[in-house]
Amino acid sequence: MRLQACFLGLLALFVTGKCSYSPEPDQQLALPPGWVSLGRVDSEEELSLTFALRQQNVERLSELVQAVSDPGSPRYGKYLTLEDVAELVRPSPLTFRTVQKWLLAAGAQNCHSVTTRDFLTCWLSVRQAELLLSGAEFHRYVGGPGEIHVIRSPRPYQLPKALAPHVDFVGGLHRFPPTSSLRQRPEPQVSGTVGLHLGVTPSVIRQRYNLTAQDVGSGTTNNSQACAQFLEQYFHDSDLAEFMRLFGGNFAHQASVARVVGQQGRGRAGIEASLDVEYLMSAGANISTWVYSSPGDSGAGCWSVSGRHQFRPSFPASSPYVTTVGGTSFQNPFRVTNEIVDYISGGGFSNVFPQPSYQEEAVAQFLSSSPHVPPSSYFNASGRAYPDVAALSDGYWVVSNSVPIPWVSGTSASTPVFGGLLSLINEHRILSGRPPLGFLNPRLYKQRGAGLFDVTHGCHESCLNEEVQGQGFCSGPGWDPVTGWGTPNFPALLKTLINP
Repeated sequence: MRLQACFLGLLALFVTGKCSYSPEPDQQLALPPGWVSLGRVDSEEELSLTFALRQQNVERLSELVQAVSDPGSPRYGKYLTLEDVAELVRPSPLTFRTVQKWLLAAGAQNCHSVTTRDFLTCWLSVRQAELLLSGAEFHRYVGGPGEIHVIRSPRPYQLPKALAPHVDFVGGLHRFPPTSSLRQRPEPQVSGTVGLHLGVTPSVIRQRYNLTAQDVGSGTTNNSQACAQFLEQYFHDSDLAEFMRLFGGNFAHQASVARVVGQQGRGRAGIEASLDVEYLMSAGANISTWVYSSPGDSGAGCWSVSGRHQFRPSFPASSPYVTTVGGTSFQNPFRVTNEIVDYISGGGFSNVFPQPSYQEEAVAQFLSSSPHVPPSSYFNASGRAYPDVAALSDGYWVVSNSVPIPWVSGTSASTPVFGGLLSLINEHRILSGRPPLGFLNPRLYKQRGAGLFDVTHGCHESCLNEEVQGQGFCSGPGWDPVTGWGTPNFPALLKTLINP
C-alpha cells in the first residue's frame, strides 16, 4: 500500500521531493577544468534526456559473455544475436509501462526506445525536466574539445521512490565530455636523420608490427570494422583520400568508407575523427569500414563490427568489458626500434568496477613482483586494472582539413591501430570457417599475452606529485598497468588467435 500511495502521488512528488531516492549516489557535480558556465537555460527550451530502465537477467548475461569469450568453454564463439540479448535483458512490461506513464504524465514528447527496450529517450522542456527530476537545475556550459556547448545540471537529482525498481539512472545531467588525449608535440630535434623515419605513418606501423604487403583484407568476406564520431567531431572523405594517397602506396587499401550511419557534418574536420578513420583503415587495410556519427555522447572510437569487439577510448577505460589500449613510443623517435612507455599513456586501477576474474592472476603477479608501485592508498588494488594491451601512440601523421599534420600523439592513436589489426585476424578466422574473436580479454589473459611484444621499460606520469615522489606505475615483464601485455607482433598474434 505504501508503494502504491507513492506511485499515485508521483506528480506531487515532483514538487515536494517526498518519497524520493537518488539513483546515482556517486554523481560527479564538480565542473571539470576547461568548462565555463553560461548561466541558466531558458525554462521553455527543449532538451533530450535518456532514462535507463532496469534490465532483467543481468547475471545470466554476464555468464553468457564469459562463456562465449572463453576458448575453454563449449559455447566459445557461439554469440547471441541482438534479438537474443533483447529477449534476455528486456525490462519487464511493468517497468516499461510504469516509466512510460510517468514520463507522459510529465509532458515528455517524442519518446523512443531501442531494440532491447532498456533505454527511453524523450524530449522535455527545461521546466518539465526540472519538475520531473527533483533538485536538478539546468545550465549551459562551453568548453572541452572544440568549445562544445552542453546542457548539464550542477545539482544532484532525485526520483520518486516508486521508480526505484524501474529506473537505474537518467543520462545527460552531469557527466561532461572527456578531454581528448590527442596533442601535437613539437618535432624532436636531432642531427643526422638520413635514412630515418620522420614520424609515424602506416608504413612505419606495418614495419614495426611485422605486417607484409599481403596482410590486408580480401574484400570478399562479411567482415567490417567501424569508427564512431561524436560531439561535432567529423572526418572528411577528401582527407581520407589524401591520406591514403600520401601514405597508402605500399599496401592494398580502401580510400573511402563503405557507409556513414547518422548525420555527417559539413564543418571543419576533427583531428581525432580524422585519425580514427585513417589509421583504422590503414591498420585494418582493405576491410569494409563504417562510420557512426552523432552530435551527442562523448569522444570518438573504433571497433570491429564482425567481431563485436569494441575499442572505444572515450568509453570508460576501466570497464571490464572493454579491451583498453595503452600507448608506447619508440626509444629513438626516428628509428623503428624497441618501444617504451609513452609518458602520456594512462593506466591503473578502477574505483568503480571490481576486478574481473580473467585478470586476477596477472594483477597479483604484478603487485607482488614490481619494484615500482605507488603507495597502496593511491590505488584500489581490487579494482579493474588496465590497460590490457598497447600500441604506438606518439608522433603520428594525420591529414585533417586537407593539411598533413605531423607529431600527433595520444592513446586515441594506438586504439584504432590495435583494432584494425584484430580486424585482419578476424578476416583469417572467417575465411577458415571460424567465428570472429568477439570479446578478447578472457582469451588474452588466459594466453598470457602470447603474440605481443612485452614492453618492459618506462613509467607513466599520471601519479606524479610531491607526496609519492614521482613513483608512478612502471612497465615490467608480463602484464603491467602501463602497457598491459604489450604491443602487437602481427604474425605471432595471428598464430595464437587463429585457433580454435
